[in-house]
Amino acid sequence: MKRPLIGITCTNMANEQGREGFRLNHSYIRAVLIAGGTPVLAPAALLSMPQGEEALRSLFDTLHGLLLPGGADLDPSLYGQTPHEKTGSPDKAIDALEIKLAQWALDERKPVLGICRGQQCLNVAAGGTLFQDIPSQVTDPLAHRVEPRDAMAHEMIVEPDSRLSDLLGTTFLSVNSLHHQSVRDVAPGFLVVARAPDGVIEGIERPDHPFAVAVQFHPEELVPGHAASARLLRAFVEQCATA
Repeated sequence: MKRPLIGITCTNMANEQGREGFRLNHSYIRAVLIAGGTPVLAPAALLSMPQGEEALRSLFDTLHGLLLPGGADLDPSLYGQTPHEKTGSPDKAIDALEIKLAQWALDERKPVLGICRGQQCLNVAAGGTLFQDIPSQVTDPLAHRVEPRDAMAHEMIVEPDSRLSDLLGTTFLSVNSLHHQSVRDVAPGFLVVARAPDGVIEGIERPDHPFAVAVQFHPEELVPGHAASARLLRAFVEQCATA
């Protein structure tokens, strides 16, 4: 199989001297490589540069699939809410880049996998909303922000007739958890296909799309030893190879 090109977004950053760059956890790159893909980075700053949107469109057209990674809180104005006191300051550049890419992938039926914030971004891009702070907005929540990053935080229950259950190879598994926000109102066209025991949404998918799947846990931190995570990432990359 020829390695498909998997776009992964990355955020802006600046060092102590103010020199601007971008960042992405190596775990995403490593996970895509293990799954058989070639990672291609899409930096948030691209849209603010001359001919940036044209360049982003050209980049998107070369990709076989899109991976939306974890990261900071989305701007609540994107889903019609005012900021909660626990919501972090938004990075409008990465929000704009990811929402645009997510909408293109959904509209043009390009494979897309959302992870953590990526699930939230995909939901918002399609018209859904979020809980801005699980501890204060969900009744009797579990701990959903647990370190270290590969620690098993809670169980995940997956709908048995869902695509996600086929991808993971199971309907019940232990997962890691590194978030304080989650999907609230699910976007039109998407289905809830996994939850934590406290009801927090852990997986969504769009049945009429070749591959539009998202999970709240971090499979990239668990491969290759976590069989379900490895299956999910490999299946995504294999779908991209046929796109």
